[in-house]
Order: sequence, then C-alpha cells, then structure tokens
Amino acid sequence: MDAGQLFSVDPLESRAARGHGVVTSMAAGNDVFLLGTSKGWIIRHDFNLGDTQNLDFAPGRPGEQPVHRVFVDPGGSHCIATVVISGVAETFYMHAKWAKPKSLPRLKGLLVNAVAWNRQLITEASTKEVILGTQNGQLFEMAVDEAEKREKYVKQLFELTDPREPITGVQMETASVGNSTRFYVMAVTATRLYSFTGIGSLETVFARYAERRIHFMELPGEIPNSELHYYIVQRRAKHFGWLSGAGVYYGDLNFGVQHSSSGGDENFVENKGLLDYSKLSEPGSGEVSKPKSLAVSEFHFILLIGDKVKVVNRISQQVVQELSFDRESSKGIIGICSDPSAGVFFVYDDNSVFQVSTQDEGRDMWRVYLDKGDYAVALSNCRSQYQRDQVYLVQADAAFAMKDYYRAASFYAKMNYVMSFEEITLKFITVGEQDALRTFLLFKLDNLTREDKSQITMISTWVTELYLDKINRLLLEDGTNAGKEHDSSEYESIVQEIRAFLSDNKDVLDEATTMKLLESYGREDELVYFASLKDKYEIVIHHYIKQGESKKALEVLQRPNVPVELQYKFAPDLIMLDPYETVESWMMARSMLNPRKLIPAMMRYTNEPHANNYYRNETHEVIKYLEFCIKDLHNEDPGVHNLLLSLYAMKDDETQLLQFLDMKHSKGSTSGPAFFYDPKYALWLCLKEKRMHACVRIYSMMSMHEEAVALALKVDLDLAKAEADKVEEDEELRKKLWLMIAKHVIQQEKGTKRENIKKVVDFLSEANNNLLSIEDILPFFPDFVLIDDFKDEICKSLKGYKNQIEQLKDEMHDATRGADNIRNDINALSQRYIVIDRNEECGVCKRKILGTRGAQQIASSYMSGGNIAPLYVFPCSHAFHSPCLIAHVTRCTTHAQAAYILDLQKQLSLMENRSANDPTGEPVSSTTSIDKIRAQLDEAVASECPFCGDLMIREISLPFILPHESEEMASWAIKPRIPLLPKILPMTI
Repeated sequence: MDAGQLFSVDPLESRAARGHGVVTSMAAGNDVFLLGTSKGWIIRHDFNLGDTQNLDFAPGRPGEQPVHRVFVDPGGSHCIATVVISGVAETFYMHAKWAKPKSLPRLKGLLVNAVAWNRQLITEASTKEVILGTQNGQLFEMAVDEAEKREKYVKQLFELTDPREPITGVQMETASVGNSTRFYVMAVTATRLYSFTGIGSLETVFARYAERRIHFMELPGEIPNSELHYYIVQRRAKHFGWLSGAGVYYGDLNFGVQHSSSGGDENFVENKGLLDYSKLSEPGSGEVSKPKSLAVSEFHFILLIGDKVKVVNRISQQVVQELSFDRESSKGIIGICSDPSAGVFFVYDDNSVFQVSTQDEGRDMWRVYLDKGDYAVALSNCRSQYQRDQVYLVQADAAFAMKDYYRAASFYAKMNYVMSFEEITLKFITVGEQDALRTFLLFKLDNLTREDKSQITMISTWVTELYLDKINRLLLEDGTNAGKEHDSSEYESIVQEIRAFLSDNKDVLDEATTMKLLESYGREDELVYFASLKDKYEIVIHHYIKQGESKKALEVLQRPNVPVELQYKFAPDLIMLDPYETVESWMMARSMLNPRKLIPAMMRYTNEPHANNYYRNETHEVIKYLEFCIKDLHNEDPGVHNLLLSLYAMKDDETQLLQFLDMKHSKGSTSGPAFFYDPKYALWLCLKEKRMHACVRIYSMMSMHEEAVALALKVDLDLAKAEADKVEEDEELRKKLWLMIAKHVIQQEKGTKRENIKKVVDFLSEANNNLLSIEDILPFFPDFVLIDDFKDEICKSLKGYKNQIEQLKDEMHDATRGADNIRNDINALSQRYIVIDRNEECGVCKRKILGTRGAQQIASSYMSGGNIAPLYVFPCSHAFHSPCLIAHVTRCTTHAQAAYILDLQKQLSLMENRSANDPTGEPVSSTTSIDKIRAQLDEAVASECPFCGDLMIREISLPFILPHESEEMASWAIKPRIPLLPKILPMTI
C-alpha cells in the first residue's frame, strides 16, 4: 500500500461455500461477519476464533431462498436475518452459541429492511430493545433473551401513512435522564429522514407522535438503496450519513439532555451538510452517478458508485482516494458494510469479500479544516508544530492583509519553523508598526521556554527599547518634556506597562544594558524602579538624594537587605541634606553602624559654614549622635571621643567640655581606663581654643600637677588651690605645689607691706594640716622686708615647735612604759603552768598522758631525767604525747610542711647523738643550736592545737577514705559466699 493512502484493501478468502449460492447480504460486528446467500444460507466467520459456520436458514427447501437482509449486533452475539422463502418473508433470530436459527413467527410476512440495536444496554444474553424497519413503512419493537429461545414480545411502534414508503434504515441511541431513559431514533426512507425522541419506553415515545407533528427532513430524488449509518466510538454515535436521492446528508449528533426539550421537539442534529453527487462524477463527464451503498468513518464517506468504491472527505467533500479490488467475478460489487467495534469495513460482491482498513485517516484533516477557514478545529487536528505553524501563518497573513496588525502579531509569535523571526519583525518594521512589533515580541516571549535564555534576554531588551521609544513618541506628539507631569491616559498606560514589564522580566534582562538604555532615554524614574527591582540600592539612593528626597533615601537604607556600606557612603550627602532625619536614622540603627566610619561625614558637616550656627545650640545633631554613641551604646572608639571633645571645645560655653572631661566612660569597670580620648590631642585642642579650665583638668588627669597648678595660677587662684589639694599621697609634691601658689601670691600681691603680709599670713592658714610654715615662704619675700612684720607669725611658729617637742616627749615616755610591760609579760610567760589530771588521755593515741611507756628516746631530748614522756598541753586543755602530736601533724598537714618537720626532727636527733657519743664530754654542737632547732620544731607542730585550729578546719574538705587507704577499704567489702563442697569421708567395711 502507498504510504500516502488513507485506506488499504486486503482480499479475504471467499466465505460462500460452493453449493450455497451467491452473496446477497452482509453484516459485521466485533470481528465477526455474516454473509447471506441466495439459497438461504448464512456463513458466519469469527476472526478471533478462526472459525467458520455454514448455517442453513431454509432447511429442506430447494431452489432460490435468498437472504434479504442479515444483521448482527456490535458485540457479534445476536443475529437477525430475513429470508424470502417461497415468496414469503420470514425473520429468524440466532445467537452465536446456537447451532441453528430460531424463527420469529410474529414477524412472518414482514420484510425487514433495517435493524436498530440498543448499543448502551445490549448484553450477550439479551438483545434488550430492538427496532425493526419494514418494507411497508412500519417500525416494530422486539426483544429476545438467549435463555428463552424465543422473542419476548413484538410491538408495532409506528407506521408511515403519508406517504407510505419502505423504511430502509433505522438507528437508535439512548441517554440517561435521572432515573429515566431518553430515546433518540432516526429512520429513513428513499426521500425522508425521520427523527423521534422522548423519555420513557419506546412504546411511550412513539405513542406521543400520534398526536403531534413528526420531525423529518425531506430530500426529493430517486436512489436505488437508501441507507442510514452512524459513526460509533465506544458504543456512542458521533455523526451520521444518509444516502438519499439528492446526496449524502450528514451531520453531528449531540445526544445531551440539554439539546432536547421536555416535549422532545428539539432536534439533536448539528452541523448539517449535504454532499452533492455531482462532486463525485469523473471530470469531464456530464453524467451524475448515484451511490448504491455507503459506509461512514471518522472523517470520510466510503461510497459504492457503479463498480467503483470512492473515499470522500466529509469536510471538504472531495474524493481523496479510489479503492481498487482484484476481483474474479465479472459482476459488480454488491455493497459495503462496517464493523464499528473493530473499525474496519468490508466490500463484497457475489463471491468475494475485501477488508478495507483505515491508515491514520485524520493525518491531513488539519489542512482540510485550514482550507475551509476553520482554524480552531484545524489546530486541534494538528499533529506537529510544523502543522500548527502552517495554520498560524494563514491566520497571521490574513490578519496582516486586513491591517489587523495586533492580531497578526499574536499569530506570528506562535510560529517556530515556517517563517523566521527576522522575516516577521521586518514585515512590521516595513509598514512602520512599532506597536504591533512590540506586541509580537511580547507574545514571542510568552511562547519561549526557559531554555531559550539568550533569545529571551535579547527580545526583552528590544521590547524595553520599543516601550521607551513609544513613550518618547507620545511626549513629542503632545509637545511636552519628559520631566513634566503628563496627563495623557495613553502615556500613563504605557508607563505602567513598561514598569510591569521590567518587574516581570527583571531576572532575564541584562542589568547593565537595561540601565544604560533607561539612562540614555532620560527615564530616571524607570531607572530607579528597575534598580530597586535588581536590589541596586546605590542607584536608587543616589537618585533620591539628587531629587532632595532625603526621607525616601533613608527609608531605602533602613531596609534589612541593604548593605551597611551604603550608609557610610551616602552619610556625607544625607547629613548635609537633612541633619535631623539622618541622625535619627543613625540612632535607630544603634549598634548596626560603626560610628567611626561616620566620622568623615560628621566632620564635613561641622566644617560647613552653616553648621557654626549650631555650636551655641544644644541640639547640634552631630553632638547629639556622638553623645548617644558614648552614653547609650558605650562606644569606646578614641576617634569618636576625640570628635565629641573637639565639638565641645569649639562651643563658647565650657560647661559641657568640663563635664565630658570629668565623666568616667569605662562602663562601670574598675579595671578599665577612665577615658578613651587622646589626652595629648585634647590638651592641644583646648590650648588652641583657649579653654584654660579644661587644660588644667587635662594636666591633672595626666598627673602633670605642677603644669596644672602653673596654668591654673594664670586663670584662677582658687582653681590652683583645688588642683594642689588633689595631691594627697605625695606630701612632698603637695607642699611643692602649695609653695608655687605661695610664691605666686607673694609676687602678685600689690598694696602696702602690712596688707601683703596679712594676706600671706591668711594664705598660710589655708594650707591644710600645717603643710606650710612661715619659714617655708620667707625666701619668697624681698630682702628688705623687716622681721617685725612677721613677729606674730614667727612666735606662733615657735610655739608650734614647742608643742611638737612636748608631744614627742610624751610619745617617748609611753613607748618606754610599753617596753617595760612587754618585758614583764615575757618573764611571766616563763613561769606559766597548767594542771593535768593523772587520768588525762593523749588526744591521738588515747593512752594516759602521764604514762612512761614509749617515746623514751625522744624524752631524753626534752628532759634531763625523770620517767615522764615529753608532752604538749594547749590552753584549750587538749594534751598530746610529743611523738603522737608530731605524727598527727605530719600526717594532716601539707607535704611541704611535713617534710620540714621531719627535717627538723632529723637535725635534732643527729645533734643529740653526737653530743651523747663524744668521748671528751664536750658537746659537738652548742646548747644554743639544739634549743634553736627544738624551738623551731615546737613552732612547727605546736603553734596551735590541732583539734581547735586551722588544721582541723582544713580536714573538713578531706574525704573520709584517703586514696592510700583503698586497699584497707577493699578488705572490708562483703564478698559472696562460696558454697563448700561436701567432704567425702572414706569408709572402711
């Protein structure tokens, strides 16, 4: 088969067995077809089973008993056939499972031309409602159950009277309406197509037409065999074709409830059309041939015209293919039938059957609909983008020709292959349609995918330029400048459009190119808008500053995602533009800003001429911010402190400067510095600004008291006195400072000598604690001053010396008396004793303290004779043997102290052994050395009672079980008892 053909023909083996006659009728359904012969036989072939049955419907009757019509349901289970036996029509029913047919006696004598199956309800076991159309214009309803082997009922539904014509075709469709069923019935004669519809049973539906008008379509003309066929998809009819005398009448079927009124008067046929037979004639022949048979596919009619089978497109009404058959019979083709379940068609003659199959018949339907101008349907039938492009191209060219450029742009934008991007844009540029070009580009952007990044960026940039060009053209047309307010609604609309476009495409537009483009067209507002979309806050802030809108600039800077570096960059401009709002913004930022980086901006502001007006104003903004940083944020940066100090120094009022110098800035910490400014810079600045009180304060903080007093004497005598009194620890320096003040007073005083001397004498009384005397200041007076002038003061001084001498004598007497008392106490100590009970126990070993056992060797070191062991007794009445006390203290004290005690014991023992073993009787060491070591030992072990002193207090923190006692602790552990094995005693028998 040619790949371009829509239908293919495959010959099938003849199913009419020899001796059964020629084929007179055919039906097919669900891969089963039946052939009726001229001798009353029906040949049934099942493609699925590969089985063929020869069924005799006129048994035992020789001669011609032709099968008039044979019908099979879409499922291939039920068969109805009308056989003309001896000139009398007889109708049979046969099930696929039966071996022979069953006669329907109620239909005897009726020549059945058409059968309509209830495709929605029919089952393998029951036909449900079946409509039969007869030769004498009657419609009957019948139902057969396979189990009962006979018809359940046969009812006459309708009869044509005017005119009475044979019914040649009938079809039925049902639809559910709630709990009821609506029937749609179509029946045809040679000249009319009747339609019936209603809710209820078939008998009820047709009964209503006895009293109302019957709907029919009449097409005059003669036709040898009028037929009615449905195109069925999944048991539902989609469209129909009626082979009439005037042509093939066709239309779409819509069986929805909404298309039928409650009375059933509304038609259910849509998109009606008529295929004139003249279109089927051979070119150049004047004869019009009418078809003898018809089959309906999805998009085509298959028509039997003479001895030819032609395929006609239902939409274009053009012959698209003529089928050829390799037939042996010289007779013509009899008819065409279809198998709606399998989607195939059969063409048959008297002894041959051909299968006609579709080969993607809808592949070119997009072009057919396109030629008709039905673009929406053409698009729905397109299989590829190239086909869709062809449809869009036709639509676009048509709209372009009608100068509907916007609509043309929308179609051009959807194309990908048939026309290049450059060709399309050139078409719009040639006709000067910039707006339509912009529309095309916008539509093109919508149709591009994310993978087309480069194209998206380039087209978006071009659209931006077209928007800007449109804005400029509108401004030029109205004769206005871009910087002025524009009242045109079109202008405002375009501005809103470009902003929306920039917002939607900010991620695909090239940042630098777009900004340069906006700037070149002078669209600063849009430039700022785009910069804000791209988070280019620097451009936005710069624009607001340029416009003098400081609050907007500060609002941008306060956004959380704005880099803090921009705060420092624009701080100089903002503080010059609006100092109050700028400083308030800085204060709101608190510790997020580094005040040190704002110093250049603050210095620039303070150096401006207009800023000098603020130095006398307490609300100076820079001072306010620096005070906030130091007092609230506890800033310790020297640069910040230096700047604030310099601003204080420039003010006429020195109060704030002095308060700042006296303030402690170390957050209350005693270890931190008292100030963070540079004192040398502060001193230089205060000297420059002639802030002498501040200079004195700085000298004092730098411990340069002599310079502080010297400078204070130039400013204020009382200030100098106060500075001199600040030195309290160094009496010599303090006296020196007061001498400086005294010298200044003597040299500066003017007036009579008596008056000067009186002032000097009064000055001496101001020096605290008699720091200065008359003899200290006498060298400062001129040589010609008479002593008489100082007689009273000299006498007072001498009297003071006398009092000091008497006081010293009393102190010496008290000291002598105290020494005597100490000496008496020492002597009394040597005679001190304590009474010990004979039963008193040692605090360590718990033996009697006066016992003689043990420690004999050590006893000899302490006593010359006697049997009492050496012991220690404390004022608290605790008593200890000497060895017990030494051992206890050594065990409980620190390692270093224990080593020291053991070393003293060793030295004392060696010295006593040497003395005892000397044959000359002369001691190796002097008694003084032994006593000294013994005293050191006593001091080490008996300086305090071990039970009442610090030694016992330290033992509180010690564990009950010391580390070296772990083995002893383990010995006390309770171990599990090991059972003893029973002892077996030997027995002797």
